[in-house]
Amino acid sequence: MSINSVEHFANNRRYKTIRVESESTGSAHWLFMHSDVGAGIRPCFRRELMEEMWGYLSSISTRSEARLHPRMRHLVIASDSSAYNLGGDLELFSALIKARNRERLLEYARRCVEGVHAIHRGLGGDMRTIALVQGDALGGGMELALSCHTIVAERGACMGLPEVVFGLFPGMGAYSFLCKRVSPQLAEKIILEGKLHPVEALHEMGIVDVLADKGEGVQVVQEIIRQQQRAPHAHLALNAVRSLAQPVGYDELMGITEIWVDSALSLDERSLRTMDRIVKAQHRRTEVASVA
Repeated sequence: MSINSVEHFANNRRYKTIRVESESTGSAHWLFMHSDVGAGIRPCFRRELMEEMWGYLSSISTRSEARLHPRMRHLVIASDSSAYNLGGDLELFSALIKARNRERLLEYARRCVEGVHAIHRGLGGDMRTIALVQGDALGGGMELALSCHTIVAERGACMGLPEVVFGLFPGMGAYSFLCKRVSPQLAEKIILEGKLHPVEALHEMGIVDVLADKGEGVQVVQEIIRQQQRAPHAHLALNAVRSLAQPVGYDELMGITEIWVDSALSLDERSLRTMDRIVKAQHRRTEVASVA
């Protein structure tokens, strides 16, 4: 990938959880989650990851030159881990639920909603957002992908919303974003079954936009960017059209995530034990990937 490493964050700080790169023209930005996964850290939405992601996205969405001279740019969200993202921080969820700490649980959920809403809106309107899924995207990881304008997935990966396994539902945008791609009935079926789906099947449903052969996702995304840059004004206009015709409002997302918080606080001991078992499985998976 012929792009140069660029730091956009305040004071050129070094990131711990993400790797960011940009084309020399500044027209495309690539954000790779889980740059610290080699340390055996689970590739999920830990608070540190969210803060660095949202901080970086805020920095590239508020540049003064972009506002003075609007032009179409691209944001690609990918992963340095073997998984795209395994979802919410279940270890934190379990601890907060056991402590009955609604305030902190809601704060976490609100930060998730702020991020996916900004991505879905194109970070102010001049960004086309692309999820490059090269490994499993589960729970919040799938929600992140769904918030993007385009989902490119490499064959062999799986996506799913397994929260029903421990008595919850995906509460940070899945229902709203799915209903923009499939019928509400199918969206509910996907959520309530809690299955993991091969990306090939999701492509047939219309949830995944573009399939790429394994190892070729980057090249496929680069070609999509080249094609869209040939008609930048049309694609920018479609950002505005989508916001009017198929809006996913912040208040809608926040209302749903508050239901999620209250549902989480009502989980029984059996559900919490299931959540803890999943955390242990995620740790084992991460340890194996780190050794490999």
